[in-house]
Amino acid sequence: MPEGDTVHRTADRLHRALAGRVVTHAELRWPSVPDVDLRGATTLEVVARGKHVLHRFDTGSTLHTHLRMEGQWRVEHPGPRTERRLRSPDLRAAVLTEEWSGLGLRLGMLDLVPTAREADLVGHLGPDVLGPDWDPERARDRLLAHPGTLVEALLDQRSLAGVGTFWASELLFLERMHPWAPTASTDPERLDRLLDRLHRLMAAAERTGWQGSTGIQRAGEEAYVHARSGRPCRRCGDTVRVAMAGVPPRERTVFSCPSCQGGLAPTDDGRPQRPLGSTPGPRGAYRRRTP
Repeated sequence: MPEGDTVHRTADRLHRALAGRVVTHAELRWPSVPDVDLRGATTLEVVARGKHVLHRFDTGSTLHTHLRMEGQWRVEHPGPRTERRLRSPDLRAAVLTEEWSGLGLRLGMLDLVPTAREADLVGHLGPDVLGPDWDPERARDRLLAHPGTLVEALLDQRSLAGVGTFWASELLFLERMHPWAPTASTDPERLDRLLDRLHRLMAAAERTGWQGSTGIQRAGEEAYVHARSGRPCRRCGDTVRVAMAGVPPRERTVFSCPSCQGGLAPTDDGRPQRPLGSTPGPRGAYRRRTP
């Protein structure tokens, strides 16, 4: 699922393309959305709130979308490519102007609401790590008040908005914190350090478009633990583990190093885990899966 830095870049790209321009054609392909003609409306702004995109029009309406796992917004010049997109079964929303087209594909959530009622959709969110409302002290207090584990609190958008499994896994590894420790018992100063680093890394990812924590931009070397289960820890050499956090059906995949971060997950039985993208080979060895 795209994380807050990706969503903020998406909103910024839409804003730069569409703000101040008049809608010449629009389609909202979502069963629960009323049949409203947006032609003639002018885009005031497009902003991100955590992992949500809010597209505000001068008609007093807001188009709210969420990318979920596979969604994306594309910005293109009107023309043959846009025409093909409009015929695609993956299209969920289209906002066209004379200069640019905003095309939402495989979106996971879509609403059209009065701008004055945006809070009905995003008012429950905690401080946005990349938003103007970012308040690390408030975010820390929300984390400490969370009844679950540290990683569950980080992933709960009501605590702070914009963090997904990549940043949660990587930040907890960088700070040598056990993901499944009770949040309420965590040292507040350690949380302050984690939140400071989280904000710096996500802001850099928003600015550059490169999401990573290692400082290395080569493919496959951007992360310390995320998506590296079954492989050696880059810090200590132990095997990186994967476990689920949360309650079904809202479980999330979390990666960690038991040696660097204080042990296994409660649900981890310690059995060998093969690397992601590998298949069993002869005599129990593993080989990389190739296309």
